[in-house]
Amino acid sequence: MNFIDTAWINVIAGDGGGGHISFRREKYVPKGGPDGGNGGNGGSVIIEADRQLGTLLDFTYRRHYKAKDGARGGQSNCTGKSGDNVIIRVPAGTIVRNKETKDQIADLAKHGEQVVVATGGRGGRGNSEFVTSINQAPRMSDPGTPGEELDLEFELKILADVGLVGFPNAGKSTLIATISAARPKIADYPFTTLVPNLGLVRAGEFRSFTVADIPGLIEGAHLGKGLGVQFLRHIERTAVLLFMIDAQSADLEKDLKTLRNELGLYSASLLRKPWLVRITKSDTLTPDERVALAKSKFVKKHKAQLMSSVAHEGITELIEDLWGYVKLNRDSEEFGTGLVD
Repeated sequence: MNFIDTAWINVIAGDGGGGHISFRREKYVPKGGPDGGNGGNGGSVIIEADRQLGTLLDFTYRRHYKAKDGARGGQSNCTGKSGDNVIIRVPAGTIVRNKETKDQIADLAKHGEQVVVATGGRGGRGNSEFVTSINQAPRMSDPGTPGEELDLEFELKILADVGLVGFPNAGKSTLIATISAARPKIADYPFTTLVPNLGLVRAGEFRSFTVADIPGLIEGAHLGKGLGVQFLRHIERTAVLLFMIDAQSADLEKDLKTLRNELGLYSASLLRKPWLVRITKSDTLTPDERVALAKSKFVKKHKAQLMSSVAHEGITELIEDLWGYVKLNRDSEEFGTGLVD
């Protein structure tokens, strides 16, 4: 399935039905009073979050949505039927904006959350509503008011507890395949991961969390270089970040600094998140290299640990460490939704 994380649509709410003009025509009442009913209200357009959805792909095939118009009022003071609402379902984690002004309308982070984005028109009044002391037989009615129309912009931000951050080929896809049931494409060349991957990790009985694997960053990613900002948005909602540095890097400290710099230039809030460091592909190190690395300033400064998804080194400890951050976030009263700024 293709992954689409931005889309736009046009929505039009239903028009209100017109009011009716009629008079009672009953036996023995040849000149009855007005009994024209009001028109029904137009249907509204509603956006609803659905956790069963994972992409905005459907909106590349259909961009126009219109709710039903309200029915015209009838005689005998019958109000016209209101138009049916249109409910548009989007993945949980979708931000809804006004496409023209870019103003945010809603952030639908939870399953079932709804927002009315276009309100249906009001039904017009029938002639029975216009009766006055000096006009007992009005021959007038209101037309219904038009429904609202709006162009919307959707932006999907994956809801994950842990965000994996690293350069291309740092081992993110291999890790997520190792610790979850996700099966991302894995190969030894840059940008193997072309779309975000989401994996569910079990940390014990009744304990689980989600991990987002995004395409590898490169220097200048915040400016759109490489795969750029199109995927950085997907780690904005995470509780903790895992920086993954290749054990064969010529400068571990520089790599980490570059990664954190790119995140900070994209959004300063990312630098306020809890984070930890793992040195990946430890199975490629010689015994002497492992000893030297264990004594390095980088390891001591960042409390970095060696890890190998292939050899399963450090995987159990990593899962426990990540679970600790996730649980702390979930238990926090300040972040009762489980989301960190």
